[in-house]
Amino acid sequence: MKWKKLGKIFDPTEIHGRPWLHEFAQCTSTLIFEDFIRIYFSCRPPKDTNGQYVSYTSFVDFDRNLCKMRKVADKPILELGDLGTFDEFGVYPSSVIKINDLVYFYYAGWTRMSSVFAGVAIGVAISNDGKHFHRLGQGPIMTSTLYEPFQVSGPKVRQFDNSLYMFYLAGEKWVLNASGKSESFYKIRMATSDNGIEWKRTGENIINNILGVDECQAGPDVFYYDGKYHMYFSYRYGLDFRGNDRGYRIGYAYSNDLINWTRDDANAGIGLSESGWDSKDMHYPHVFNCDNDMYMLYNGNEFGRFGFGLAILEG
Repeated sequence: MKWKKLGKIFDPTEIHGRPWLHEFAQCTSTLIFEDFIRIYFSCRPPKDTNGQYVSYTSFVDFDRNLCKMRKVADKPILELGDLGTFDEFGVYPSSVIKINDLVYFYYAGWTRMSSVFAGVAIGVAISNDGKHFHRLGQGPIMTSTLYEPFQVSGPKVRQFDNSLYMFYLAGEKWVLNASGKSESFYKIRMATSDNGIEWKRTGENIINNILGVDECQAGPDVFYYDGKYHMYFSYRYGLDFRGNDRGYRIGYAYSNDLINWTRDDANAGIGLSESGWDSKDMHYPHVFNCDNDMYMLYNGNEFGRFGFGLAILEG
């Protein structure tokens, strides 16, 4: 595959009058309407007085050729969870998919912890219009288990042959970095469902490492194209990955059965720019089709602090 970059199309720091949308526009997901495309993303207000972030999910509407921004949402699509719930401090990242007549919003909920910076589990909310969502309950649909004892996060849900597949990340361990701060190590896994609520996990890492056993993998997105399944995802070194050449890159793998994957980053068809907003990091890819064109949305430097860009598949 070969992707042509079309540039950054949304910068949250240029949007004013929405205090909950101050910076970051991460982990995009799209919903295609008759005359526009809705792009969901995760964002943050400024840090609080204790230097802590919270995270929301909202959306921006573009015309169908993605050349004109129509509207930025007036508020997040879902409020933070109640006191003590798994999503009290974050609704991030996101995956939106239409199942029958409803829109399902899958997300990772964040709660603050003491010894490590966060506990993460996966929740779901539903909507009739893709604009106003409500939780099915206050708890997660996927959380830590005997064999996945740490965070579960980053859900991306796709439907193939009337079955639902969730590609997500599972934490393998926590370690302290050189500054004494906790860092999570995680890998990509898969779960299946018949109803979108109850999920059966395979319990296996599905993408091999190229940076050693401590490689971190996240943001998996899978689609069917030209006779096979394709996955784009992000990966990085486990430690010392901020502000240097050890940060996030976009990886690629393909499969014939959604279970066995062949990693082939050399044929991803997209990489860092020589300069600019995506010259140091690229991550959280999301691929979608509109009007017979295949597009990729992705984040750049500083974990998407300054928005997301667009690329189109050329061949």
